[in-house]
Amino acid sequence: MAIKFKIKKGDNVKVIAGDDKGKTGVVKAVLPKKHQVIVEGCKIAKKAVKPSEKHQNGGFINKEMPMDISNVAKVEG
Repeated sequence: MAIKFKIKKGDNVKVIAGDDKGKTGVVKAVLPKKHQVIVEGCKIAKKAVKPSEKHQNGGFINKEMPMDISNVAKVEG
């Protein structure tokens, strides 16, 4: 049986725990098997990338990482 969450892609949520506590953002993706969500502008990590077609020079990019779904609450409105 599939797990159902009340939080869906595109919902406005507020981070209620962790380093980004108090920030609000839009859910970019829901990962139900891992019980995680990716929130726009929260839990940013620097990731090293090799030079490629997409990133000509390589270097570092800022990437939003998944956080546990229990650390976010849906914002009404």
